[in-house]
Amino acid sequence: MTDRSDKETDMSTVTSADGTTIAYETHGTGPALIIVDGALCHREMGPSRDVAKELADRFTVYCYDRRGRGGSGDTPDYSVDRETDDLAALIEAAGGSAHVVGFSSGAALALAAAQRGLPITRLATYEAPFIVDGTRPPIPASTPADLRDLVQAGKRGAAVKRFLKLVGTPAVFVAIMPLIPVWKKLTGVAHTLPYDLSIVTPNQAGHPLPAGTYAGIKAPTLVLDGGKSPQWIRTAQSAIADSIAGAEYRTLPGQTHMVKAKVLAPELAAHFAETTSARRTPRAK
Repeated sequence: MTDRSDKETDMSTVTSADGTTIAYETHGTGPALIIVDGALCHREMGPSRDVAKELADRFTVYCYDRRGRGGSGDTPDYSVDRETDDLAALIEAAGGSAHVVGFSSGAALALAAAQRGLPITRLATYEAPFIVDGTRPPIPASTPADLRDLVQAGKRGAAVKRFLKLVGTPAVFVAIMPLIPVWKKLTGVAHTLPYDLSIVTPNQAGHPLPAGTYAGIKAPTLVLDGGKSPQWIRTAQSAIADSIAGAEYRTLPGQTHMVKAKVLAPELAAHFAETTSARRTPRAK
């Protein structure tokens, strides 16, 4: 069920399977393309609007607030399936099928949705933060619960700081973050950090991806990373591409985990504009 609330700015809501309201906005005209944000990001903070601006001349781009963020609702008991249900509701609102691009933990969520069999026409991911070898320490399996405990104890700032340290943010930057205006926005969505960690932690133990992890993905898939990103995350993207039949793996020179929209957009546009009969040759396995 979709509710159009502001035609001028194309603000809308959709109701997920469990009754949770998911807020979204659209930009442009063309085939539907849904952006799935990563940890701590939503429409008001993150890459989605910049990417939408670059693609709005070719696609109807959907930017949405994942559950618990921005204008979207939430439920007490989180599960990854509920988040893929949210994406399914958005795809239905978009006409029953859509292209999907996910960033960071949002990339992992998009992969889970595609593996589940959602009607994703074409899929692209940017740097799902998996750890599949020993090039960096693994993330403890207890991390989602640990972050949840901090938030429930009223220690939102501590939860955000712990997350930032886990992802490799320099200590000096973590120390000054509370002095930066964006800090309030980060702590405001700290309760969603366990959600993101629940999605990615199973693949952050430093072990190779289990055989068949993404064997069910049928959508033509483009797996992207940045040439200046650390080796552990680039190794993971190669492994993800290897696990998806026919997937293409590409590296964007000079880019980091904080990819620039103007650099990324042409790659996405080319991938999503392709047809089955006119695909770029996938990399050799």
